[in-house]
Amino acid sequence: MPRVFVSIGSNIAREQNIRGAVRALTQLYGPLTLSGVYETEAVGFAGDRFYNVVATFDSGAPVEAIHEELVRIENAHGRRRGDAPRFAARTLDLDLLLYGDLIRHDGDIDVPRREIGEHAYVLGPLAEIAPELRHPETGETMERMWKNLAGRRELRPVDLAFD
Repeated sequence: MPRVFVSIGSNIAREQNIRGAVRALTQLYGPLTLSGVYETEAVGFAGDRFYNVVATFDSGAPVEAIHEELVRIENAHGRRRGDAPRFAARTLDLDLLLYGDLIRHDGDIDVPRREIGEHAYVLGPLAEIAPELRHPETGETMERMWKNLAGRRELRPVDLAFD
């Protein structure tokens, strides 16, 4: 059964939307392992700061079904697409980071997600909960990738409890 990693971010009603996403993922996939919650600057646009967390769970669901559920959860939390710019404030952003060792970059499925090696708000929480996990394409551990991202660790821990 593949281990799935999902990045959860919000900069609109942050606490409410992050908690809602965690509840929805738990209802669908059972108990989650969660990183700490971190506050970060918006990337790609000027806007309110984001809360970010990474969740992981095991699932036998096909990668396409998990992707569809993530979009459904985003939509249920008021996520705007179509008429909203790509880089803009958002109620909820759920990104499928990893699905086991799957490497697939086509259509809507992009795993491993390229942002893993580019952004502290993804890699920091991921390395926190899975330091020895190896990136399916590079073979590097998340801990090593995080150490190599030194100087870009603009993560501020947030005290946010989950039910």
